Amino acid sequence: MTSTLTWAQLRDLKCAELEGAADGWGRSSNRADAARDRIEQHLLTGLRGTQEGEAAQAAVARLRQLGRNFQYVYTECGLLRTTLNSLAHEMKAQQRLLREALDDAASLKFTVHADGSVTYPAAGEGLIDGAPLKGGTASSTGPAGLLPPSGLTAPNPNAAKAQDIADRVTGAVRTAGEIDWRYAGILRRLKAEEGLKVPDATWKDAAGDAAAVRDAARTYLKNAIPHDATPAERRDWWAGLTQEQREEYLAVYPDQIGNLDGIPALVRDAANRDNLQLLIGKLEGRDDEKSITQLAGLREIDRQLGAAPKPGEPPMFLLGISDEGNGRAIVSYGNPDTAKNVAAYVPGLGTSLDSGFAEGDLKRARDTAIGARYHDPSSAAIAWLGYDAPQAVDGLSSFAVAGDGRAVEGGKHFSEFTAGLAATNMNEDPHLTAIGHSYGSRTVGAAAQQSGGIPGVDDIVLVGSPGVGVDRADDLGVGKEHVFVGAAENDVVTKLPSKQQAAVGAWATLSGPLAYVAGDIADRGDDDLWFGKDPASEAFGAKRFVVDDGPGVVSRDGVSVDAHSQYFDPVRDPASANSIALISAGRSEKVKSEEYR
Repeated sequence: MTSTLTWAQLRDLKCAELEGAADGWGRSSNRADAARDRIEQHLLTGLRGTQEGEAAQAAVARLRQLGRNFQYVYTECGLLRTTLNSLAHEMKAQQRLLREALDDAASLKFTVHADGSVTYPAAGEGLIDGAPLKGGTASSTGPAGLLPPSGLTAPNPNAAKAQDIADRVTGAVRTAGEIDWRYAGILRRLKAEEGLKVPDATWKDAAGDAAAVRDAARTYLKNAIPHDATPAERRDWWAGLTQEQREEYLAVYPDQIGNLDGIPALVRDAANRDNLQLLIGKLEGRDDEKSITQLAGLREIDRQLGAAPKPGEPPMFLLGISDEGNGRAIVSYGNPDTAKNVAAYVPGLGTSLDSGFAEGDLKRARDTAIGARYHDPSSAAIAWLGYDAPQAVDGLSSFAVAGDGRAVEGGKHFSEFTAGLAATNMNEDPHLTAIGHSYGSRTVGAAAQQSGGIPGVDDIVLVGSPGVGVDRADDLGVGKEHVFVGAAENDVVTKLPSKQQAAVGAWATLSGPLAYVAGDIADRGDDDLWFGKDPASEAFGAKRFVVDDGPGVVSRDGVSVDAHSQYFDPVRDPASANSIALISAGRSEKVKSEEYR
């Protein structure tokens, strides 16, 4: 890398012009965003509501493509704005260093030459004759103009000062040259392909553009994102930013702003919708199993976001999306910031960012939201995949392989998420419900065992649970009268043996009848499961609600675990789905009780 930049050019650089150009690109970005919003919120809604037939379908497809194009323009123009602002920000820092060095030279009556060398006058006294020592020239690329003094010659006191100034001038110019070179490369690549369509390949380029801008901008914006703050502090940080600062963060760091608990839901949704397209572009064309699986999930979420809501369905909000680990996705049905009642559902064993999650787990949250809104229109429900749930290894033995580790780690993230919900909700006293299914109930249990319990949560629902890590409902931090359990008779996960019983069972194969006596002693009440006391037992002390028995484990079609998966389904298990909806809507007093096991 070479640079022809001189200190005079750096001194005279008008950074305000760079910032002015950035503002222009920002206005273009905002216009594109407004156009996209008009297409998605007005034109498409009106067209779908009034027109039918092939012509209408073709028009919808064309409008969706146009909206996608405007989204691309919004993203790229936003990247240009941040690139120019970041360039100006870094150049101004070097200008300040240069100006300070030049001011020091002027005050000492030194001369700074075009090449950065500094001439200084005679000063001091010779050790022998007392005459002033000659002046000279200092350069940062070599020794000072005078020969090194002998042991009988005192150095000119100006020499060291001149050397320092020369080093500072040259250092500022050299760093500014590196900055200029770095940003020139970024600006050269920020260009769109010809044509009116924005295919996945173009979004792949956009993902690379965003990564390049983040790398070039380095600390311009990123270091100010309050990752280590509380959700409430992050909320206040975002509220304190100017509109231009917010727009820049959304353009360059949609992945971080969109997944930051404490940021308002509307902002997270906007950021994650943009990041969703970048992730699709990033994974497009990869042939490894993880990428293919996650891409299918991302595409299905994208399809649902673009589809018109059916009558009675609340709007979708994308509160989180990432390809981290097994994938992350947080989808809300209804605005969690304006809804009085908000339920967050944590899925369990085998869940990852794939088409199954996008179709099945999102439907559970959607059905819960629809049911809750029937009882109280101010309700929302969320599917929260914010952790790496254990994956199926060999049927139910996966629970043994998973252990508690993923639940504990997931519980920390879930607690931060609910703290964010509590921080951004606009109601004076919002009602929050945590719902854990399968291993997700163990994750909810882990969150509840942290100091202070689950932030903001009033009620806890546990369905299909293999245990939650505690033996009493009172230990979940909301009071046992606010802990609700659904356990289907044919759900084998709710009847897993305790770890002690499992160990005894293995011993029984070797030791015969005495081992079973030991098993009875290990679980005298026959109410222990893999992760602790059976939540549906009287000893646990929660409120058990009515659910359907579910399909039998063994039938003509073979072995079935379907009873583990229908708790949220208003068709297959209306009693359970309605109970979950009632609790989520703050109407738990209407829930019908079931006898303990």
